[in-house]
Amino acid sequence: MTIKVSVIVPVYNTGANLQDNVDALLRQSLAPDEFEAVFVDDGSTDGTGEVLDRLAAEHPHFHVVHQENSGWPGKPRNTGIERARGEYVMFVDDDDYLGDEALERMHRYGTANGADVVIGRMAGRGRAVPKELFRRNRPKCTVHNAPLMDSLTCHKMIRRAFLNETSIRFPVGKHRLEDHLFVSEVYLRARSVAVLADYTCYYHVRRDDGVNISQQRLDPDDYFAKLGKSIDVVEKYTEPGPARDKVLRRWLRVEMVEPLRGRRFLDQPADYRAQMFAAVRRTSARLGPGVAAGLQPIQRIVAGLTLADRLADLEALAAWEPRLKPAASLEGLAWHNGSLWLDFQAWYEANGKPLVFRDGPSGPRPDLPLSPEARQALDDLGLVDAGFDTAKVDLVVRERSTGADFFQKVEIQREAVADGTETRLVLRCNAPIDPETAAGGKPLGRGLWDLLVRLSLSGWTKEVRLGSLRATAVEGHRAAGVVAGRLAVPYWTHPYGNLSLDVAAATSQPARYFAKLRPEAARIESGALHIGLPSYASGPSEAVVAFTHDTDGRRVESPALVQPVRGIGELQVKLPTDGLEPGRWKVAAGFAGGPEIPLPLALEQRHGREPAVVHAKSDFGKDETAEPRRPSLARRAARKAKRMLKRR
Repeated sequence: MTIKVSVIVPVYNTGANLQDNVDALLRQSLAPDEFEAVFVDDGSTDGTGEVLDRLAAEHPHFHVVHQENSGWPGKPRNTGIERARGEYVMFVDDDDYLGDEALERMHRYGTANGADVVIGRMAGRGRAVPKELFRRNRPKCTVHNAPLMDSLTCHKMIRRAFLNETSIRFPVGKHRLEDHLFVSEVYLRARSVAVLADYTCYYHVRRDDGVNISQQRLDPDDYFAKLGKSIDVVEKYTEPGPARDKVLRRWLRVEMVEPLRGRRFLDQPADYRAQMFAAVRRTSARLGPGVAAGLQPIQRIVAGLTLADRLADLEALAAWEPRLKPAASLEGLAWHNGSLWLDFQAWYEANGKPLVFRDGPSGPRPDLPLSPEARQALDDLGLVDAGFDTAKVDLVVRERSTGADFFQKVEIQREAVADGTETRLVLRCNAPIDPETAAGGKPLGRGLWDLLVRLSLSGWTKEVRLGSLRATAVEGHRAAGVVAGRLAVPYWTHPYGNLSLDVAAATSQPARYFAKLRPEAARIESGALHIGLPSYASGPSEAVVAFTHDTDGRRVESPALVQPVRGIGELQVKLPTDGLEPGRWKVAAGFAGGPEIPLPLALEQRHGREPAVVHAKSDFGKDETAEPRRPSLARRAARKAKRMLKRR
């Protein structure tokens, strides 16, 4: 049997953090004889090597290579490439893990599209992952027509023959940004890259013990010297001009501009800030003016302040930015044509008030805390504009259990509200959520789904939960929906009051929602029970109704139908002719993909009489829908102090 994929896992003193990785490999839908896992133990001293040997003895497709400690992931990854036998190699860090169908889907997608590189959708568990890249599937793309540079970690599937033909390998030894050097050359020399966005393939995990190399403080001089090697690669494989500028822009934006912003910058000691500022200024001088020209407005401002040697103004801006926050107000909520439609507004606030823009020589610009000299330097460089025309809003549906994000279609109206020399921007939005297609064209799976607004303006891109700020009339229109037979219940989270969806009765939330049902909503006609649910129904769909005797627990189940009747979903079930003996029978309803939901109704069956519908107390069970509470200020301070001690 041909080995389709070799999964290469560099391992060093991983301990219990390896378990999720191993479990995910054992759950892969790709047959065990079609892939192999190559664990390269980089001189572990905590018994991890022995654990790996036991795993390899139990699973023939697991292999272990032991080597002396190299101190960095590059050498063990290279060892894995040499040991691999698969058509493709897939790089996975020891504390991360794969989706259950990741290898099968990525390999199939890569071979179908003749790709040298396959990038699978990522979800972050405490770590940031690319979002724009995974808006849609991209069967054939390059760095010039897709935002591939947003993803420079090595967690990808790469054709092994391509790596051997080009002799591309990771740098050996302690080398910051080794992923960047490797991946940027792979991108630039690959014939084609495929992006698989409709399935979450890779879960990127932040370890709480601070062992992740990327979490440790960097030496600016060494860091930017290593970054310079990646710039050398780009210059080697591209020609000067807009295409090269686009590739280099990612490093200016992420590695140079972003570290000089907000708390990330101000939390560092003054001498470290000065060292970082000087290193960024020195490295950014390598880049032509076309690189900065393509940045977002606030990023161009930071780049301009750096170029103009305005460290004090940069620090003032960094102190102001954390007080800038997105806000969103839910104005409407209703089911229509099989979708939950949301009307909302979004804007940015600074110090609790709407962000304003003031007139300047080159047009409206954010009202920033900069000195007159800094403003003049920026005007001279022509680096300030409002970015009104490019402001956008995304509605994100996020699976709470995995953190996987899915973008929904949003219609936006941009409204600039002028008041003398001040202007503020409000974005009015309308967006549908179709439970059957909202997960990247596929149905939302059973579980809890949180709704977030992602607001991009002037280079600020931040998220805010939707729902805690809402119009009074919204609550009156909040209703459950039965779409294609499945139940989706919008609800307000506890304790923050945000809007989330319970899909397919993942928790007790639907029972709590249906607790408002009263006997008056039900009737019995021609031997059938009709219950007017406080819900929307997209069309006829099948359900099941269970009758349970109140005293002895006997059950009778009957097929049912949910029909749209006079604007609501009506549950219709023919009463059993046999089995409903005298007594009280509690009623529960089951919808596709989920468990049955107790309704606060019961049938009173009496001798010689037609049954009557009466009220019955529902058992809600435990409320599992609360959002995790944010850490207290004291706890956050303690965590920060702990991290600082680890750095010493």
